Amino acid sequence: MKTAVKLLVFGALLTVAVVPALSAGRDIYPPPAQAKADIAAALKAAAAAHKRILLDFGGNWCPDCQVLDIYFHNAVNGPLLAANFVLVHVNVGQFDENLDLAVKYGISLKKGVPALAVLSDRGKLLYSQRDGEFEAMSRMESSTVTAFLEHWRPARPGCSIVMTNC
Repeated sequence: MKTAVKLLVFGALLTVAVVPALSAGRDIYPPPAQAKADIAAALKAAAAAHKRILLDFGGNWCPDCQVLDIYFHNAVNGPLLAANFVLVHVNVGQFDENLDLAVKYGISLKKGVPALAVLSDRGKLLYSQRDGEFEAMSRMESSTVTAFLEHWRPARPGCSIVMTNC
């Protein structure tokens, strides 16, 4: 019995150590200068597809940002994200880049990254993370991301409160 408990604890510790290591070195955030062009392209794509825009402020150096991206693209969240959102990664450098965009979209970088903002298909700000809700992503479950995506996905035309399978 003690061996099983030790193996379970070892497995949990290994998972905590390996997930950030696996994600290290992945460049998911483009160069900071690209952010404005990426947002402009997302606005066009979202309007055409009737999707929302999900702005992800962070940096390639950030383990929690890397974990969030892994959760975004897992088997559950990947299809939900693709069907409902245009994702834009906004590189904040070492908290010295794209500060104007963080202010514009109500993101408090003082609370850490990753930080998310949701825009309508017309670019209206619907939500901005102000309190570091995803800052500790490596200690959170993928289901947290699922709940967020489900909450902020656009309503489908013809759906109502009465219709549950929209």
